Amino acid sequence: MADFIFMANIAHFKDLLATETDAVKIVMLRRLLAEEEAKLAEWHANNPRPKEE
Repeated sequence: MADFIFMANIAHFKDLLATETDAVKIVMLRRLLAEEEAKLAEWHANNPRPKEE
């Protein structure tokens, strides 16, 4: 469930970046996007998916 939230936030930031024209907001959105991607990577590292047989 947590990974869904991270992925939704990442998608949201990418959508905002696609249309944003203000340079200051773009920098902020890129920082937020990088932070959210790092959170997702950390979550995946600490919560490996069970192996399917």
